[in-house]
Amino acid sequence: MLDRKIVEEMIAESISTGGDFAEVFVEDKYNSSLFLIGGKIDSAMTGRDFGVGLRIFNGHNSIYLYTNKSDRESLMKLASQGSKAVIGRERKEISIDLIDYRVKNIHNIEVLPDTVEKARKIELMKRAYSSAKEYDSVISQVSVSYGDSIQNVMIANSEGLFTEDRRVRTRMGISSVAQSEGEMQTGFFGPGAQMGFEFYSDLDIEGYGREASRVAKTMIEADVCPSGKMPVIIDNGFGGVIFHEACGHGLEASSVAKKLSVFTDKLGEQVASPLVTAIDDGTIPNGWGSLNIDDEGTPTRKNVLIENGILKGYMVDKLNGQRMGVESTGSSRRQSYKYAPTSRMTNTYIAAGKSKKQEIIESTEYGLYARNMGGGSVNTVTGEFNFAVMEGYIVRNGKICEPVRGATLIGSGLEVLQKIDMVGDNLEHGQGVCGASSGSIPANVGQPTIRVESMTVGGRSVE
Repeated sequence: MLDRKIVEEMIAESISTGGDFAEVFVEDKYNSSLFLIGGKIDSAMTGRDFGVGLRIFNGHNSIYLYTNKSDRESLMKLASQGSKAVIGRERKEISIDLIDYRVKNIHNIEVLPDTVEKARKIELMKRAYSSAKEYDSVISQVSVSYGDSIQNVMIANSEGLFTEDRRVRTRMGISSVAQSEGEMQTGFFGPGAQMGFEFYSDLDIEGYGREASRVAKTMIEADVCPSGKMPVIIDNGFGGVIFHEACGHGLEASSVAKKLSVFTDKLGEQVASPLVTAIDDGTIPNGWGSLNIDDEGTPTRKNVLIENGILKGYMVDKLNGQRMGVESTGSSRRQSYKYAPTSRMTNTYIAAGKSKKQEIIESTEYGLYARNMGGGSVNTVTGEFNFAVMEGYIVRNGKICEPVRGATLIGSGLEVLQKIDMVGDNLEHGQGVCGASSGSIPANVGQPTIRVESMTVGGRSVE
């Protein structure tokens, strides 16, 4: 992607005025996206992004610069600009000898998406559209998005590391809108993976379309949700978004190192119910949030964050690891060469427990069953959150009863973790896009069905 000799010279120049560490990140990325609405393609984009990011450490501070030019003069100018930002040290002549680190690929890719004709992708989208639109006459609008990418990266640093990797991802999003008497309700599913176009060969894309419309239709016909404190059962899969947002970000070293997290200095303490074990695992083969290596070139791994309720570890990148005095956990990520990397989640989930989902339902006298979660907002410092329930039902006398709409779940991450009193055995993952200081990145959220013994439910009526 870049001549190795130029990379060595860039790194040497970057730390010639006393920087402690320098890293070069090179990205060459193919992107393709399509958007269909009303049965017709509304937009289609294909592009290529190329650029070089340069990061220099000076103590516990860092400098980040980037360019989309690849000629030697521009790259050495970038390195010189970086070295001049390291103030007050004598210039030294430095020689860098990079050593190859071969990445072990754990993600089998069969059909690269840039080899697939656009017509095949559109045919897939139209199948999803038709199944969703024809589900019921109450469905007023269906939109389908399709995206895929091939990201080639090269990472080198002043410790001698030279490594390369390729990430291939594809995802489709189906959104249905039901409309009745001036009100609208939506349903959405967005399956994705670190796979090529073969991802869709075994995917029931029509089934996802029907599910999106089923949720929208169910909710438009539902009564409003009662408010108050009650037990809440959150179903498996994308229900894990609450742990991701309300707890996961607080376990990233970017918050912990600055003591901006409720989990700071709590290693070894009981922070959750003994039923809770939480994991961030970047090594799941073909997982949406998986990587062979992180964006600093460190192999990803399975990091146990909470084990049986005890806080065991954080997700750590190189710079924040130095601030905390610990090693990287292979958790450094960035959206592109335009962003400095920092600690982020990959595939984050609550591990499976022993209860059957039916047992959890049957043991609940009264409460809310959140079958599908929507979006929300979180204070990442305190972990306080507010999440919309996309599809909810009242549980009465151990049975799932009438659907309810307009429900929101309100609480704090620590509070919820400690009040989980049942954990199912049906772990599943859902796909999302996580936004934070180093940009938007693909991330899996996951959990089995769980029950929180008491939680504030926001609704429109009081029962």
